[in-house]
Amino acid sequence: MNAKLRKILMILAVALVAVGMQSCLDDDDNDYSRIYPNAIVTMKNIDGDTWFQLDDSTLLYPVNLKGDVLNKEVRAFVNFRDAGKGEIANDKARNVWVNWIDTVRTKSMAQAMEVDSATVGNDPVEIVNDWSTVCEDGYLTLRFRSYMSGYTQHKVNLVATNNPYEVRLYHDACGDRSTRVADGVVAFRLDKLPDTQGKTVDLTLKWKSFSGEKSVKFKYRTRK
Repeated sequence: MNAKLRKILMILAVALVAVGMQSCLDDDDNDYSRIYPNAIVTMKNIDGDTWFQLDDSTLLYPVNLKGDVLNKEVRAFVNFRDAGKGEIANDKARNVWVNWIDTVRTKSMAQAMEVDSATVGNDPVEIVNDWSTVCEDGYLTLRFRSYMSGYTQHKVNLVATNNPYEVRLYHDACGDRSTRVADGVVAFRLDKLPDTQGKTVDLTLKWKSFSGEKSVKFKYRTRK
């Protein structure tokens, strides 16, 4: 996370605390709606401004974030609220006010020729079936679960197989022998898959779980 984004997030955090303190003065009810993420998006630069791609067809314009925040495209958890109608809002774009952002590790798929146990690992991992495990906007975002100490960074890689729309997730625990279960989130750009030519196809994800081989299907369409 760069210094510019860190500064913006600090400003947003201070503003959020101030709003929260005022809310506490108004009533005794706790509002948890701003604590948790309510979307996972793609942060992208459009004409020098940061926009959020909510799904394959909906754009969010953060009215309180001006300019290109990150200078690169990443996936991110975000907490936002609608900011009402304006010049930007239309059928495909919405004005929003961003309460906070938490970027997700975003990476490209690994080259198939680079795949061996020494480079990508062969440790078991579980894929968590929740709203943050999703295929959209040309990305496969996965919440994965394993034994993690919190002191060792695990490696995960996504590799295309010999089938056109089939990928495999590899996990390397990097020697972490913790007995503590924890989750991680990673987003992969599906830029090495064949173009679907505007059609929606089944994308099969395979991985080695703690109980053996598993797979799941996602709906996938190449990003425009």
